Amino acid sequence: MKRYSSVIGVKQEKIKEYTELHANAWPEVLEMIKKANIRNYSIYLRELEKGKFYLFSYFEYVGDDFQADQAMMAANPMTQKWRSLCCPCHTPIELRGKDEWWATMEEVFHSD
Repeated sequence: MKRYSSVIGVKQEKIKEYTELHANAWPEVLEMIKKANIRNYSIYLRELEKGKFYLFSYFEYVGDDFQADQAMMAANPMTQKWRSLCCPCHTPIELRGKDEWWATMEEVFHSD
């Protein structure tokens, strides 16, 4: 199992829409997350500076080919439709990896 965490900005005017989408996550999307070997997926919201809101995600990957599982999920039509609603809510971090939407964070501590 490997832990992943990432961060992305969220537009203040889109927070309600984004949180409502996730409060009523589609069963097909939840099933695809599970099929892609992702467990314990959580997203947190925080205003870090006045008017600047960010989402922080955490999940555990239990598979053996993360890239293949991510590609499978990205190719899924229901996931694509879900992302077409979520992505307009985001403001990607400027200092992110070349092919990243959410900026990957480095784990510096974990306690069992």
